[in-house]
Amino acid sequence: MSRERRRGALAVARWLARKSIRAVTLLAAVCFLSFLLAKHSPIDPIQAYVGADMLRVSPEQRAQIEAYWGLDEPTHVQFRNWLAALASGDLGTSMIYRQPVADVIGERFANSLALMAAAWAMSGALGFALGVVAAMKRNTWIDRLARWYCYLLVSTPTFWLGLLMLVVFAVWLPWFPIGMGVPAGVLADEVTLGDRIRHLALPAVTLGVIGVANVALHTRQKLIDVLDSDYVLFARARGERGMTLLRRHGLRNIAIPAVTLQFASFSELFGGAVLAEQVFSYPGLGQATVSAGLRGDVPLLLGLVLFSALFVFAGNLIADLLYRIVDPRIREGAGV
Repeated sequence: MSRERRRGALAVARWLARKSIRAVTLLAAVCFLSFLLAKHSPIDPIQAYVGADMLRVSPEQRAQIEAYWGLDEPTHVQFRNWLAALASGDLGTSMIYRQPVADVIGERFANSLALMAAAWAMSGALGFALGVVAAMKRNTWIDRLARWYCYLLVSTPTFWLGLLMLVVFAVWLPWFPIGMGVPAGVLADEVTLGDRIRHLALPAVTLGVIGVANVALHTRQKLIDVLDSDYVLFARARGERGMTLLRRHGLRNIAIPAVTLQFASFSELFGGAVLAEQVFSYPGLGQATVSAGLRGDVPLLLGLVLFSALFVFAGNLIADLLYRIVDPRIREGAGV
């Protein structure tokens, strides 16, 4: 192996080591703070476990339930026990679903992944295309309309747009089902791919439309900066116009911020999915997170928080990797 390759491999190893340390530190802080917030929540986990506000339990029954779930231990002992179980790969058992937390997350993540993937692809493609068109038609009515549309989307709450989608496309125009992930009263073996797509359409469009604005506005501004640069002015003097100019001099430069924004938006995407899944009663991680928080299911809540932190960190890591692949200058400047 040549000296340059060894230096490159060492630089990549150091970069990955720094990212790994950041990930471990982030997860440790998230776990500790989430555990403290959950333990100091005003929600009574015993009553939530029983599942009915009118059903009261005796002191003896409460003591048995607390002993069964380990809630009678001091807070630091509970946290230590949870960390020990986590180190062995056990996320615990959900108090409201009566299933292992890993099984609940795995089942719900499949639904959320389909929803977020569809919304993510839609927002990236539409946002990039809208930003390019707005920049190429700068200061025209097309540009003004695109910017007005983006500013309107930025100020639009996800749950409000979801309710509007339900009213228009599920009530007034009964083109799509009102909610849930599959038709009600249908056996799992009888649910078709078309049924799942119809139930996925409205929440995916809601999330995708909301995510268009940031990508479009950043792509537009970056492309305007590129079009105003000296080398593009020289290219125009040589007779290059339209798509030829964009393909040769614009796409590579505007791809960098677009890629970064798209992968760095995983946290916003996950947060929006929580609201969208509640509005559409979609059985994903967002709905499980709300249920765990409202009913004091500490094991499930901690597992979901841990998984969401890993999900967001993975998106940022992929963005950094693609950033270095797209622009070699970043790789050279960072020593990676």
